[in-house]
Amino acid sequence: MSNSGSASPVQSVDRAVTVLEMLARDGEVGVTEIATELGVHKSTAFRLVSALETRGLVEQNAERGKYRLGVGILRLASATTARLDVVQEARPVCRRLAADTGETVNIAILSDKAALYLDQVAGSSALQPWNWVGQRIPLHATSNGKVLLSGLEPGEVDALLPSLRSYTPETITSRGRLHKKLDEVRERGYAVAVDELEVGLTAVAAPVRNTANEVVASMSVSGPSFRLTEERRAELVGPVVDAAREVSGRLGWSGPEVQSRRE
Repeated sequence: MSNSGSASPVQSVDRAVTVLEMLARDGEVGVTEIATELGVHKSTAFRLVSALETRGLVEQNAERGKYRLGVGILRLASATTARLDVVQEARPVCRRLAADTGETVNIAILSDKAALYLDQVAGSSALQPWNWVGQRIPLHATSNGKVLLSGLEPGEVDALLPSLRSYTPETITSRGRLHKKLDEVRERGYAVAVDELEVGLTAVAAPVRNTANEVVASMSVSGPSFRLTEERRAELVGPVVDAAREVSGRLGWSGPEVQSRRE
């Protein structure tokens, strides 16, 4: 058996993950079985499951003395499930919106102080569109980002964005101006960004909400600024807002004017 005192942090994490995989595979497992599979002393195995138990990731069956997965696992899994649900429910709506507008449609969520782009559908007018999927984009310089920020309290916004970096001459770098813009987004129900992240890039976005009326994602239509003129942006607002509301309805939101059309 290995010496528990020499275990590196990485090795400890690997052992902890192995314990979770054992419990997922076998249902309930005792400390002796865990120690045997890990090749460590029972005292080391006990410390591992105790740490996991403190986090709610495992729990002990009082009658049998064995351990099983705890409800904390559900909390972690739900974060991924929520993302998958958004993409799954939004995909047909995004396809329709891209087909109707001819522009690129994106879905983004709040992640690690940025807007994480989860899905993208290119419209007929989008020639070789830039693939944003998997990228984290600045919150204050994009329409999706401003929609996501609009779901937070002002203090949360300030804590999330200690500084406002400038990307173009149009980027919002004033905290007061940002909060004013977010108030407009909350009142109007959509956000617009023109040349704020990149000169020549324009987007219109609307919030996707869950059953608790929380902003869980943002849906946007984007394209080159020369094509998305002020008049064209005004035409896109309705379709984008309606599409975002339809996805919200698919996620259980019961707000006003929920679109019921499904594929």
